[in-house]
Amino acid sequence: MPWRGLGHIFTANGQRAWMQSHCSMPFAEPLAGTYCRIWFTARNKNNHSHVAWLEIDLREPGKILALSQHPALAPGFPSTFDELGVMGSWIVKKGTQNWHYYVGWSDGGAKPFHVAIGLATQNGNQLCRLSSLPILDRSAADPYFVSTPCVIKIGASWHLWYLSGTGWSTTPPAKARYKIAHATSKDGVIWNPDTNTRFEPTNEDETACARPSVIFEKGVFHMWFSVRGDTSPYRLAYAESSDGQQWSRKDNEVAFKNSPGKWENEMRAYPHVFDQAGSRWMVTAGNGFGRGGMGLAILENS
Repeated sequence: MPWRGLGHIFTANGQRAWMQSHCSMPFAEPLAGTYCRIWFTARNKNNHSHVAWLEIDLREPGKILALSQHPALAPGFPSTFDELGVMGSWIVKKGTQNWHYYVGWSDGGAKPFHVAIGLATQNGNQLCRLSSLPILDRSAADPYFVSTPCVIKIGASWHLWYLSGTGWSTTPPAKARYKIAHATSKDGVIWNPDTNTRFEPTNEDETACARPSVIFEKGVFHMWFSVRGDTSPYRLAYAESSDGQQWSRKDNEVAFKNSPGKWENEMRAYPHVFDQAGSRWMVTAGNGFGRGGMGLAILENS
């Protein structure tokens, strides 16, 4: 069953002082009926990222019903892991609270950047850090950096799929390389990386796999994600697994029925797949890692 693009939702281009460009890492928070809040990451004039949100009716995705006046989450204090920017990634219901797993940016020293994973709680449309420290950072299992978390809870077990850095390209300019890794937890805060399992690229052109979006359905894990090469832009990919560890690629099942719009004709990236109002939807970022904006698609016959 192919996906059908429903068009462009929004482009950040100066609507707020801190929202000068980009709609990176969009992810959905279903509301009542067909109303939906889309969280995304925008950048200010200094290229520092802030978490934002907007609200739409899925039946009219191009009509913005509300847009955040202030950042839901802004960069942290100097010398913290997220001092240079924050990037939203995933939302999980924890009791009566929404937990937001996000990415913090800091100075990478000799490399362009360093990123780690943080956790915040939602209060209305604002986010509050659980701690000034990351909940997952580089370690013996992930020696370079970690990013783009996806978290789901199955029974008493928490599962995290995330980007794990594998190094940097050897020719300048330095480009990060990474793959998708897996970790487990009993509480969603303290994580144990699965050192025996990694989601490996399938060919030499896939030097980076990122932004997993996982749904567990009828005993099968379904993952949509982004892949790119050192010289090729992000594209969408898909895989399935019976245990959440060993994955089988089925990229043809993420095909789109219609041609891409001008805002996404060079890149489709950072997919978030969600179910609402009896259908399955996908929100994605477009050209230039979201500089072109973000859009919505629906799974045909869903």
